[in-house]
Amino acid sequence: MSITTSPTEQSAAPRTRSFTYLWLLITLGAIVSVSAVRLITGQGELDSPGSLRAAILATCPILMAAIGGLWSERAGVVNIGLEGQMILGTWGAAYFTYYYGPLIGVLGAALLGAVGGALHALATVTFGVDHIVSGVAVNIIGLGAAEFLAEAYFANLPGGGVKQLTGLDRPPDFTVPGLAAGADSLSDKGWFVISDVASFVAALTTSLNLLTILVFALVAFSGWILWRTAFGLRLRSCGENPQAAESLGVHVLRYKWVAVVVSGAMAGIGGGFLALVASSGFVTGQTGGRGYIGLAAMIFGNWRPGGILAGSLMFGYTDSLPLRSADTVHALLLLVAIGLIALALWRFVRAERRQSVVFAFLAVAFLAWFSLTDAVPREFTGMTPYIATLLVLAFAAQRLRMPAADGQIYRKGSAG
Repeated sequence: MSITTSPTEQSAAPRTRSFTYLWLLITLGAIVSVSAVRLITGQGELDSPGSLRAAILATCPILMAAIGGLWSERAGVVNIGLEGQMILGTWGAAYFTYYYGPLIGVLGAALLGAVGGALHALATVTFGVDHIVSGVAVNIIGLGAAEFLAEAYFANLPGGGVKQLTGLDRPPDFTVPGLAAGADSLSDKGWFVISDVASFVAALTTSLNLLTILVFALVAFSGWILWRTAFGLRLRSCGENPQAAESLGVHVLRYKWVAVVVSGAMAGIGGGFLALVASSGFVTGQTGGRGYIGLAAMIFGNWRPGGILAGSLMFGYTDSLPLRSADTVHALLLLVAIGLIALALWRFVRAERRQSVVFAFLAVAFLAWFSLTDAVPREFTGMTPYIATLLVLAFAAQRLRMPAADGQIYRKGSAG
């Protein structure tokens, strides 16, 4: 008896290898481009260890919101309420950290975020409310609840107030002995590519917070459980074709509930990161729209963990860079121009001439902006992450493929 494989199975491995090589090529190109721009402009802060550490701190809350959105939308539920769930997470982290320590505070952030997720699941999965309407309501409820709870529980505490609670303990940091100092020393040499790689190593091995490691571990765990387990396959089937999934015995509503609650917990951890690591304490409304940026990172990443990680890193970098130096943002214009030139060439090779012309025109515009000016207006630097969000989504829109049943109202028994 012979065993044959389908054409899909036969071509899966070559496609995976090609995809891996493509990402390696993109990564190498990005490192070379950043290093070249650093040498041309003399802006060492472009990828110094301090800048990269700040970028990692800015990335983690966005990344957790994006992964939370991934869980929900892969099950077919649009979660606009990520912002409100993050806000609840900031309060949960502050309250539980104050009384029980930072490790329990992280669990408290996840718990409060999960409560926000449960509200969204109750409205959308159980009662069939429009997902967008419910998400907006969760955002409003989250902000109002955090303000009310802060006034009720923090007003009379040391370091507290009606809108804040400062002086919270942080999860522990650690530094890799030897490797951190060596990489930091090598990054100061200013060598082409070598010092840039060393800066990245130094950022990952110096004063790295335990919660930062947890964030990236949760990304890997989410990718594994959603794409490598039977549970993940059933959950994703609920977002692609819930009627077919139900006909095969999958309890669709249960999986949607689990996905949305986990989504809220992930966003809550992102909020906890803001209160415990990225800043010195809790302040009402400190998320600053990062839940929405996380949603944009999820869309940019095409509802895949690897793409979400890349998108979150980019948004985190642009979010943190204006805090370092306005001159560094000016150097970023040249880096954007190089990226647009690469995109124009890629589209030209793929015979997409119209898009190639558009990218080439934008590259010339950014190059002219860099060449004809000495600085970027400070008002513009604060808008950098939001402008980057709009540009990336506009450029990536044509290659996106959302789950087929994402946002649809599902009723039990509709498989008929």
